[in-house]
Amino acid sequence: MLVGDIIAAIEAYAPPVYQENYDNSGLQVGDPRGEATGVLLCLDITEAIVDEAIARGCNMIVAHHPLLFSGLKRIAGRTYVERIVQKAIKNDIHLYAAHTNLDNVYNGVNAKIAEKLGLKNTRILSPMPGTLTKLYTFAPAEAADKVRDAMFAAGAGSIGNYRECSFNAQGTGTFKPGINTHPVIGEAGGPRENVNEVKIEVLVETHSQAAILKALVEAHPYEEVAYDLVQLKNANQELGAGIVGALETPMDESSFLALVKERMKADCIRHTALKGQPINKAAICGGSGSFLLKDAIAAGADIFITADFKYHQFFDAEGRIVIADIGHYESEQFTVEIFEAILKKKFPNFAILLSNLNTNPVKYFC
Repeated sequence: MLVGDIIAAIEAYAPPVYQENYDNSGLQVGDPRGEATGVLLCLDITEAIVDEAIARGCNMIVAHHPLLFSGLKRIAGRTYVERIVQKAIKNDIHLYAAHTNLDNVYNGVNAKIAEKLGLKNTRILSPMPGTLTKLYTFAPAEAADKVRDAMFAAGAGSIGNYRECSFNAQGTGTFKPGINTHPVIGEAGGPRENVNEVKIEVLVETHSQAAILKALVEAHPYEEVAYDLVQLKNANQELGAGIVGALETPMDESSFLALVKERMKADCIRHTALKGQPINKAAICGGSGSFLLKDAIAAGADIFITADFKYHQFFDAEGRIVIADIGHYESEQFTVEIFEAILKKKFPNFAILLSNLNTNPVKYFC
């Protein structure tokens, strides 16, 4: 098993192209061509985590939070980051992280929280724009099925829960083969040809674009394949920040907060004043989610469960929603279960271990 195989499985689920600009997901220390003997899954990479990986025979660590967010000017053991890099290199430990790309996919971090809390009918709270492109291409009528099928197989034509979606229109294409061409129809240097063609339109997601274009060119009979790519302003409902969903049965605020505290294993919850109204709909954002407060209110959520709210940001609720800050670690601790499900499905006989350590740097005196 190669380190690159582990990475490929995770990135097929959470493509790195969907990470935020500030993020640094990916392989941070190591070699994708290296042999993986075992994988340790964790939320944060600490010195103790590296020691645990060594003790348990794992030479690869997969974490949610990247160890490196910016460049290191020296590796001299002055900080915990430098010491971890030193120890990883010395012991041939590969360090990999999938962070905001795993936050932004529909079945990622926020869906796991929603699952723990039993929310139903979930949807992305703030869908991501700029990730959809309309691909137009033209194929001779007798080759249209082959071209469509090839693009579908590469990932084109997905709209929500629907697959292999396309629009097709009949028309006449014209071309005049040049002297040095090798046309499928007509002859090099010959007269203009009129061909019965089908215009095929499909949606393409950013992470699949290269594969879809490759499949199009390989399946198409023409020497020169005509196609257009037009970026859409449509938000991608399968990608974005946060999730909002409904409780199966409405609960009073105190009972729901108690359920959140229990299910999320939180020592305490910081929250705004309760409104005295039942909780029907909840918005969620694992990690630092204050930037989504307006989206949570606009979605009609009764409560917003997240972390890292600053003092003055609590005032922004203005009595329209209950903010429940459960802690950064607490909100993302179950991310390792996502990694485990991905890897065990792909590699059922490989050593995939969950860390036994709590890496939460925040402690509570209750």
